[in-house]
Amino acid sequence: MTVYLGISAKTVQVNGHNGDAIDAYFATPDTTAKVPGVVVVHHMPGWDEWNLEVTRRLAHHGLLAICPNQFHRMGEGMLDDVVARYREAGGINDAEVLGDVQASVDYLLASPSSNGKVGVIGFCSGGRIVHMAGAKVDNIQAVVNCWGAGVTVPPGDTSDFRPVPAIDMTPDIRVPVLGLFGNDDKNPDPDQVNAIEAELKKHGKDYEFHRYDGAGHGFLGWQRPGYRQEPAIDAWQHIYAFYEKYLGASASPGPST
Repeated sequence: MTVYLGISAKTVQVNGHNGDAIDAYFATPDTTAKVPGVVVVHHMPGWDEWNLEVTRRLAHHGLLAICPNQFHRMGEGMLDDVVARYREAGGINDAEVLGDVQASVDYLLASPSSNGKVGVIGFCSGGRIVHMAGAKVDNIQAVVNCWGAGVTVPPGDTSDFRPVPAIDMTPDIRVPVLGLFGNDDKNPDPDQVNAIEAELKKHGKDYEFHRYDGAGHGFLGWQRPGYRQEPAIDAWQHIYAFYEKYLGASASPGPST
């Protein structure tokens, strides 16, 4: 995958669920080529620096990348306070966040730089969301689930915000799935990852999983104690290769290294 020296990044607004105006961070490679897009679905710690860095990193690798702020509806304030309000409210509303992901996909496809293909990547709770997005969001070609927590839930563990367990949506997944997990993780633990894989296999889905010994939750996050360099390097290579395979490379490379 081409690496672009120059990128541009800014905050934009997308018309999310019910037409709500949602802030989103949008990064693009500096090229005249038609390139794919990726929606970055952030984790429960929120719309933080690391997720914005991931968005820029994907742009450096030749992708239009956008990260919608799932917590926009909780109002302004310090990030920790906004996240706390969301937790007190019962967590993320599946209908809202899937609507915001769809709006972000539509935003990417409307870009004059789009090659018409879009993927989705999500971390922790965002991994659960992209599992659902593979079944519920239109016009995507590939999803990457990074240690998605809560895909499997105990029977009856649902709510008004989460009326259907994500794993029950597996039969409707329409796109290839890449899963990246640490074997020392507690949520999802290896048994939960096994359950997700078994369901994908049962329904004949196109998927690949990579599991890392010595790595736990959030092992790609440089800002966290759980960062593990070797698994992180390998995982990123799988992400780039997966998107190159299913979303396509640039038609003309432009400035690159």
